[in-house]
Amino acid sequence: MRKLWILIVILVSGMVVQAQEPGSAGIGDPYYPTLGNGGYDALSYALDLDVDMENNVISGSSTMEAEATEDLSSFHLDFIGFEIESIEVNGEAAAYLRNGRELSITPEAALEDGESFTVVVAYTGEPNEDLSQQSALYSSGWVRYKDGVFVASEPAGAARWFPVNDHPRDKALYSFRITVPEPYVVAANGLLQDVIINADDTTTYVWSSEYVMASYLATVNIGDFVVQTDEGPDGLLIRNYFPSRLTEDAEEVFAPTADMIEYFSSIFGPYPFEAYGVVVADLPLFFALETQTLSLFGAEMIPGALTDILSGWQSPESVIAHELSHQWFGDSVTPENWEDIWLNEGFASYASALWLEHSAGEAVFENVMRQYYAQIEGRNYTPGDPGPNRLFGQGIYPQGAWTLHALRMEVGDETFFEILRTYYERYQYSNASTADFIQVAEEVSGQDLTDFFDAWLFDGGAPSVPSWGLGIDDEED
Repeated sequence: MRKLWILIVILVSGMVVQAQEPGSAGIGDPYYPTLGNGGYDALSYALDLDVDMENNVISGSSTMEAEATEDLSSFHLDFIGFEIESIEVNGEAAAYLRNGRELSITPEAALEDGESFTVVVAYTGEPNEDLSQQSALYSSGWVRYKDGVFVASEPAGAARWFPVNDHPRDKALYSFRITVPEPYVVAANGLLQDVIINADDTTTYVWSSEYVMASYLATVNIGDFVVQTDEGPDGLLIRNYFPSRLTEDAEEVFAPTADMIEYFSSIFGPYPFEAYGVVVADLPLFFALETQTLSLFGAEMIPGALTDILSGWQSPESVIAHELSHQWFGDSVTPENWEDIWLNEGFASYASALWLEHSAGEAVFENVMRQYYAQIEGRNYTPGDPGPNRLFGQGIYPQGAWTLHALRMEVGDETFFEILRTYYERYQYSNASTADFIQVAEEVSGQDLTDFFDAWLFDGGAPSVPSWGLGIDDEED
């Protein structure tokens, strides 16, 4: 009998050891250990927000549908600022604690591995009230400016306007119900599903995405917009949101979009989403951002935008092509971790050069590549491992582009473009790492490319390129 009781105690103790544990406060990104969260997979977010444009206050709720990937006594969301009015998990009030961007939620009943659950957070407040004017706007989340709102969240600004598992590794579906005072117009990701005219002189815009996306690509834009539509290849809807005072000129600037989509589809693979378009915020921005299906630009793109593209790689046409190409590389195929950012920016930088090669000729392409190389020559960049403080440095953009061009010269055009198509097809709507891309390149080419990628991505500095047809070294002789 004594032995039986000992066995029971051991079994009970084992059950205690196996009991639910708190989910981790980070998803495991080596550069940013506190970004994202562990223990669950977010499946969808539904954001229902009322926007007080006069006072820059948003209020409403976020509903996350998720699935536990382990037994959970509690779990985390990323969320900065705002007053939380209530939190419910599976319809029951939940306890919570806040510490910086970490929102720790303890449901009434623990969650089991594989269990689906729903989290509703009701909140209100002024977004980014603690944000200085000098802060990097592309990572600020919700930004109110004189005549509207834009949302830009790369790499971790989504938590500044809704509670979220804020890491690109946890993609989800998104829907939006955004209520604004008349006559404001709302543009967001995906397709516009409904426009509801309310009795209190407000309008509710309902948007939803058909494809999963990373949190930093979710966007809401509010302004005095005019909608301009076009048709891309295979009947693809192109819908652009321009400030009313700039509409005519903006239409001319962005007119090449449909041709760009057709070209990129021919070399990368079919356009990945349900629609595309751009939104132009009516203020100068020093950046553009590839928010999914609706790239964000500033008004500086419009005046004088139709300049000679021979003037350089930063022409408006090049920037438009850069952001569009991100829909394939960055939005559909998304980095596994932030250290893999060159898979976004190096690819888009080279894609914009490819567009100019296609549309304007080899001389323009060579001019672009020379300018890229001039920015990296003699520098000690390591785009494959840039460090957390250099995610958007020159080593990522021009040296990332040159890594691809050097690969093209190494394996030949036919194999190079087959590598890009295979990589895109294999990892679309998911995440990929630098190691994944290298594996595809070696698989398709049949070559051991270890030394090649080490030289361009990890060793530091840009290899010389005397034999690759641009005359870069020859000009110095």
